[in-house]
Amino acid sequence: MTAAAGVTAADRIFPFQLDQSGVRGRLVRLGPALDAIVVRHGYPPAVARALIEAMTLCVALASALKYDGIFTLQIAGEGPVRVITADVTSQGALRGYASWDKHRLAAALGGDASADAPASYVPRLFGAGTLAFTVDQDQGVERYQGVVPLEGATLADCAHLYFRQSEQLPTGLKLAVERGASGWRAAVLLLQQMPALDAGRREVDLDQREDDWRRAVIMMASAREAELLGPVPTDAALVHRLFHEDRPRGFESRPIEARCRCTTDRIDRVLRTLGREQLQSLRDERGLISVNCEFCSRVYDYDDAAIARLYADPAD
Repeated sequence: MTAAAGVTAADRIFPFQLDQSGVRGRLVRLGPALDAIVVRHGYPPAVARALIEAMTLCVALASALKYDGIFTLQIAGEGPVRVITADVTSQGALRGYASWDKHRLAAALGGDASADAPASYVPRLFGAGTLAFTVDQDQGVERYQGVVPLEGATLADCAHLYFRQSEQLPTGLKLAVERGASGWRAAVLLLQQMPALDAGRREVDLDQREDDWRRAVIMMASAREAELLGPVPTDAALVHRLFHEDRPRGFESRPIEARCRCTTDRIDRVLRTLGREQLQSLRDERGLISVNCEFCSRVYDYDDAAIARLYADPAD
């Protein structure tokens, strides 16, 4: 298989293409980045698993797009897990968080809030709700959003529904998640049928094109979870094993890292929108205004001097 020198980081995207079949793909493997995001929050196992699946899907779906900005996946439901948000920048900075009700979660899991997520976890954890994909780019580029109802046993099922209902090219994916002795690991194998012209075919045999696509999807489904999640085979070796008949061509791997985008300047801008009087009502028992980032749990404390700084005239 032809491949450029790849990134060896544990958290990465490996793009590839099946030229003979007119199919492009992504193999996403994540590990330390997931633990860096999940462990600091102390999520129950069921919530952690759902958030990890959301973050892994977020990276895979974003990697299939050409954008310069932020790709966001958000699940909002009426169940014990109210909101899950994951986003990744075009530079590979990943973050995510979940909001849940511990009492309702325990009830949904048979009285044990520490239980892992059931196989069909979407109805149990989220109930009725929506799955939204959003792409925010630089100014001057229209914001894109796609929304589908939460219908399916897993978030991967819900993502499949989005692709079936949208005008996107045929897309298939296989997702695997595991919590082992060394922490969380997750992987996604994603395939997308290329437009006929992009596939390099001037005269397209539609029947052959469909046969090629179905074969690629069958081969994707044959990937074992141990292969997707384990340290071996390598990305290129796994893709070659699955799709060797289609002469896969690999590209440069891209790293992913857990990195929040919160900064003092961002928090300052938010607080300024509230006004002085409303800010005063937010003081805690210490006399401080405390802002907690939901993504990274960093706490920003504002005392009198910091609050005065918010409204100081830069010209002074």
